[in-house]
Amino acid sequence: MKREKVIQAQSFLKVLALLVPLLLNAYVPASASDHAAGGVHAAAVHADSAMPAADGGVLLHGTEGAANEAVAHEEEKAGDVIMHHILDSHVFAFEPFGEIHLPRLPLLFGIDISITKHVVMLWIVSVILLVVFAAVGGTYKKMTARQAPGGLANAMEALVEFIRLDVAKSNIGHGYEKHLPYLLTVFMFILLCNLLGLIPYGATATGNINVTLTLAVFTFFITQTASLKAHGLKGYLQHLTAGTHWSLWIIMIPIEVIGLFTKPFALTVRLFANMTAGHIVILSLIFISFILKSYIVAAAVSVPFSIFIYLLEIFVAFLQAFIFTMLSALFIGLATVHEGGDAEVAHH
Repeated sequence: MKREKVIQAQSFLKVLALLVPLLLNAYVPASASDHAAGGVHAAAVHADSAMPAADGGVLLHGTEGAANEAVAHEEEKAGDVIMHHILDSHVFAFEPFGEIHLPRLPLLFGIDISITKHVVMLWIVSVILLVVFAAVGGTYKKMTARQAPGGLANAMEALVEFIRLDVAKSNIGHGYEKHLPYLLTVFMFILLCNLLGLIPYGATATGNINVTLTLAVFTFFITQTASLKAHGLKGYLQHLTAGTHWSLWIIMIPIEVIGLFTKPFALTVRLFANMTAGHIVILSLIFISFILKSYIVAAAVSVPFSIFIYLLEIFVAFLQAFIFTMLSALFIGLATVHEGGDAEVAHH
């Protein structure tokens, strides 16, 4: 009986919600008719949201629905900001100071060669590296044999010696010197790209898969060229058979060919994924407090964990530059090693 009364009350509320705005609409000016129509829609939605509760009362879900919509809007906005930060674009945003629209160029054979923010970051990194190494080179030219480098030159010497001994020489062995310039360049280039992506208004160029793919392609061609020079064409082709009997070539040759391309693919995805994931995690932690609208969450979760991940990203910036360089050296060493090459590498 109590439930039937609740249902009757609901029906009365629905009819009243529809009739009252219509009656009022007859007495309001024509300019206010749109507002009355909005009232009809709102009242109908409000009446439809009334549901009988287990104890015979009435539950109104309008407030809860509005809250859910607000949360969904905040999540959508957060997602847009995150994607805008990690993806390449033709706009450099300097909020709240404004933004810079980069010039758009006409298509070249159907390819968009316009300048983007990642292209600008690549240019900036290149200029910084040229200036730094030119300054370091000038410092060494002025030094005497008994002088020791200091400051920036000392730091660069430590990095160069690390790449020369622990990366190039230990993985390539004999003849590592001719590959050292490339390994040094790619290490410093990736490292600086990673670090500049962590500064305010910066962009991580290595978070663009086109950039990492290009670097991996460089390593691929250098590796294949080094293998051809070390073994000759006949030895290079024999490597594709892995020294097996001719009856197994139908299996081994496709496997070896696929293996040639899985190495640059691994270099591409590893660097791209690690640099992109770090920025997504940091921004996601920051937006948790905005979505939940809680100072407690901001103080206890968002800020501390964002700072921790940010500091971890500095370490990851060095680590990913080292891993890319070390794997490049390892691939070159494996491609150029001869019979008894393990002993030779160990000796050097």
